[in-house]
Amino acid sequence: MKTKLYHSTLIFIALFCFSFVAYQKYEDFISEQKKYKKVRIAYQEKEKYLTKKLADNNLSLQNLNILMVAYKDEGELEIYVKAKTATSYQKFLTYDICRSSGSLGAKNQQGDYQVPEGFYYINHFNPMSSYFLSLGISYPNQADKKRNPTRKIKDLGGAIYLHGSCVTIGCIPITDELIKEVYVLAVQARANGQSKIPIYIFPFRFTKENKEIFYPKYQKLVGFWDNIKIGYEKFEKNKQHLSFQIDAKGNYIFD
Repeated sequence: MKTKLYHSTLIFIALFCFSFVAYQKYEDFISEQKKYKKVRIAYQEKEKYLTKKLADNNLSLQNLNILMVAYKDEGELEIYVKAKTATSYQKFLTYDICRSSGSLGAKNQQGDYQVPEGFYYINHFNPMSSYFLSLGISYPNQADKKRNPTRKIKDLGGAIYLHGSCVTIGCIPITDELIKEVYVLAVQARANGQSKIPIYIFPFRFTKENKEIFYPKYQKLVGFWDNIKIGYEKFEKNKQHLSFQIDAKGNYIFD
């Protein structure tokens, strides 16, 4: 009996310590971000609104993962949310992308003004952005690099962000007002342990109508688009985080 009680006590202590450490990590990231004035402003203006809207979906800022999907032609950014232990996301908010640059198709090099297309994640929180607040996008990824196997293009570019303001030379701007909401959601998701927040960027929704419009105009891009369309359709069907490998030619191979 004493042995069982001893083991139960040890288990309780271990669980308590794990919960305390997890809570500390959660608080530490938020506290670090809130050292910056713009992040504090974002929380002051948006936390109450987001808390209520999440509660309407049986979610909370303290138990949240997010995923983002951008459509270049439609000029829209969709935010999907789920509880940390849930398997599927639900659409939460849709924002207008207020300015675009370049044309449809992947980003290939520095200075081409293109917004990337493919499957990325948020790799940088910038609370001191010149565009109010900004979230870095992990371009170039391995697919982008492998599509340039001979290194003919030495500089693929980088520093692609989702940000405030309404100017761009290859980024995704959604105005200062709206980046406040997205930034708070991203900070909370990161604090909740979501180390890689997905952001999927498509040229357009792969509807029959859009394919009939854009495929004949951009014939050289059809192979690339058909590859990322597989991920698009998989996400549309399951609303789940996509798992994939990248082959030697830079194609996405979805699990």
